[in-house]
Amino acid sequence: MTGSRSFLELLPPLLVFCQVFNHGLILEEETEPNYLTAAVGEYVVFNCDLDFPHETPIPYILQWNRDGHSVFSWYDEEMTLDPRYRGRIHLLEDSLSRGYGQGSINLTNIRESDQGWYECRVIFPNRTPNSRKNGTWFHLAIDGVSPLPTNVPGETLFTTPPVNKSVMEGEPVSFDCVVKDNSSTVSWFHESIEISQVKLDIAKKILFCQFFIVRAFCEHFKIILIDLKDLERRASIKENGTLVIKSTLMSDLGEYTCGVTGWNGNQQNASAFLNVQYKAKVIYAPREVYLPYGKPALLDCHFRANPPLTNLRWEKDGFLFDPYNVQGVFYRRNGSLYFSKVDETHSGSYSCTPYNDLGTEGPSPAINVVVQRPPVFTVTPQHLYMRKLGESLEIPCDASDGDQSHRPTIAWYKDGSPLPRDRTIITGGNLTIERIQEQDRGLYQCAASNEAATVVADAELMVLNIPPRAPYNLSANSSKNAVTLTWVPGYVRPKMEYSVWYRPTDMSEWRTMKILSRKITEATVNNLHPGREYEFMVLSQDKHGDGMFSKALRVFTKPTAIDQNSASEFRSPLEEEKMGPPRNVRVQATVEGYLVTWEPPSEGRGQVRLYVVRWFRGPAQHLYGRSETTDTYYLVKTLEEESQYTFEVAAMSLSDDEATSERISLEVPAYRRNRAISMGIVAGIGFLAATLAAVWWARKRFCRTSTSEKDPKSSESNSAVSSSVNQQAEKQRGEVREAIEEETDGH
Repeated sequence: MTGSRSFLELLPPLLVFCQVFNHGLILEEETEPNYLTAAVGEYVVFNCDLDFPHETPIPYILQWNRDGHSVFSWYDEEMTLDPRYRGRIHLLEDSLSRGYGQGSINLTNIRESDQGWYECRVIFPNRTPNSRKNGTWFHLAIDGVSPLPTNVPGETLFTTPPVNKSVMEGEPVSFDCVVKDNSSTVSWFHESIEISQVKLDIAKKILFCQFFIVRAFCEHFKIILIDLKDLERRASIKENGTLVIKSTLMSDLGEYTCGVTGWNGNQQNASAFLNVQYKAKVIYAPREVYLPYGKPALLDCHFRANPPLTNLRWEKDGFLFDPYNVQGVFYRRNGSLYFSKVDETHSGSYSCTPYNDLGTEGPSPAINVVVQRPPVFTVTPQHLYMRKLGESLEIPCDASDGDQSHRPTIAWYKDGSPLPRDRTIITGGNLTIERIQEQDRGLYQCAASNEAATVVADAELMVLNIPPRAPYNLSANSSKNAVTLTWVPGYVRPKMEYSVWYRPTDMSEWRTMKILSRKITEATVNNLHPGREYEFMVLSQDKHGDGMFSKALRVFTKPTAIDQNSASEFRSPLEEEKMGPPRNVRVQATVEGYLVTWEPPSEGRGQVRLYVVRWFRGPAQHLYGRSETTDTYYLVKTLEEESQYTFEVAAMSLSDDEATSERISLEVPAYRRNRAISMGIVAGIGFLAATLAAVWWARKRFCRTSTSEKDPKSSESNSAVSSSVNQQAEKQRGEVREAIEEETDGH
């Protein structure tokens, strides 16, 4: 065994030497060969760089050889392939961006026979010498295949797996699936459904469809099953495992999988894709389509095309219909017509014709488009109804067609789903809900429908006097003398309050702590005994009364250091040092809120883990807010005005011990009321000043007018004086002009 193993290890280098020697390619610059491994049915990439002279691209011939014979060549966009590799070797696209050389190839659907030596050669026909650093060698090993030419079966069950195929519709196609052992069984699958069991699957799935699937989807699903049943009639499996399909259809497109089961139960699969190409064709066209007047609408053309659609042509009443020449009509990407606002001119007989690179199968049958006015509500429900538990409610709703031809169909929905049959009655268009329960609250929708459109009117029902639901997700964090509880509300309601009920588990008497703040869903219970178990519950309350308790939670407070190690007779100085409370707590009003500042404890400063800021409201000092921080300051952004608050800061140690500072009181004045009074005073002063100014102006004007009327002679005298002054000024300007003219003539 050792000798044979050593020989196998030396075999690849010997084969390389033989190949290189036989082809006369022993060059000084020859590099080491590349060893690749793949399994049957997989793919592998052979990496080959193009070494252009002076790094300048010039014309080249790319040639891939195996055992001295060309299997792939490329020159000037033309490829030549060995028939054994047709459809399986491809020049790698985007090779440079993917980190491969420009001459790299991809070998897919690998077979056992692909094992061997491959060579990449690059020839420059317009250069001497015509090759440069050629002879890149690759050895491809197939998993489970012996490197020696023996008939010993390997681990793989395949000899020849299927490869991808592309055919025109109507042409036959075959997929190879050759196995090594004749005792193996072969099964074929199309899109994961076994072809030989299509009949059984159809019977089961149609039955499932009838009972569990909505009608529209069910019809589409039946079409798929019918296609599979038709495939079974046209498909056959030969003795060697080859799948043959006679006269392919467009529904045959998809993935085909060959499953092989060996004599020992081992299973292996290999897949290939069938691409069926056909001319663009219309697969469905309704006889009649209703479009809603005055609303946007779509007119679809249901087609299939492979290759993809290149053009779609619409005709109306026998003439070409070009949306670009019709206002308010547009093409969608899939070729559908989009009407931004439907009117009577859009009615008529339409047909569509799809095209692709292969052509078209022809136009669709005529589609009669009818423009109909959508329903109009004659009676609409209110936007909001409020009822108490146990009461009944009737919500009115009625509608008619826009053209008054007939009454549309009216249906009711709750939160987007059909109404339950119990306790709901629909009479005409009116909805009656009897014996209202909590689950009846929500959004109700009255939908009026005709062939063209559906219109909806909404109404919300609120159920009153429902006690609040119990809080949930109650959790706790304990220290020696306190327990902090947090919870999630049953649902958020206005004026919701909570009470914490707690007791030692060895006592029957409950204690309560009320929390007035509606925003707080946590509370800290102080003054507890260390190392003792307590039970906690949270009760929700509102104006309708008490709700339900949360689930009880039992928590142990943390023991003291002596309790933790009661047998110890020695305690270190660090344990003896106690942590003191925060000092010099101050609260200062700022523009952004109220800034709480403090100084670290004078004793045990190094034991502080974080600080807890709490503020209480009112003389009863109910907890209003709480926050944790590692800084020595905290900004409380909002406080209600005209209220008294008390602040405290607690230092939490590494062992969750708590030391609380003295409480500081703060009176928040009524800023809004004071501002309103100030603005009123300013406005009053401004109004008074404006009034006085108006009186002064009116009086002054009245006095001036009276004076003019009483002394007309004075007015005439003033006019005469003004006229005389104007004449004298004009005379002086004339004399100046004459002097300037004389001086000019003199020069």
